[in-house]
Amino acid sequence: MPVQLNHTIVSATDRDATAAFLVDVLGLEPAPVYGPFRVVTLANGVSLDVMRTTGEVTPQHYAFLVGEEEFDQIWGRIKSRGLPFWADPGHTRPGVINTNDGGRGLYWSAPDGHNLEIITVPYGG
Repeated sequence: MPVQLNHTIVSATDRDATAAFLVDVLGLEPAPVYGPFRVVTLANGVSLDVMRTTGEVTPQHYAFLVGEEEFDQIWGRIKSRGLPFWADPGHTRPGVINTNDGGRGLYWSAPDGHNLEIITVPYGG
């Protein structure tokens, strides 16, 4: 079997709120509890296992490849919630999307500062 990403752990000060935020903005199924995790499952079977931490959260970057229709839906939810978004990972181009590699992309922040990204074309085309 070739190497595939199965899951990653997302640290959060509020496990349930972070999982609900991801599910809500990305338009995913509710995240069930599995042990100490809320499991946010993506269409390709990879899961973001959200776990509560009592320590400081080190923000991470999570990028999601989506279709054009899903991009519009997610972007609409970001705007309707009044969430700031940027065209770049350094958050220096506010309120616009990028058109890198012939697709569209944008970044926004999750609870605890995680840097989220949606793109319609993988980097490098």
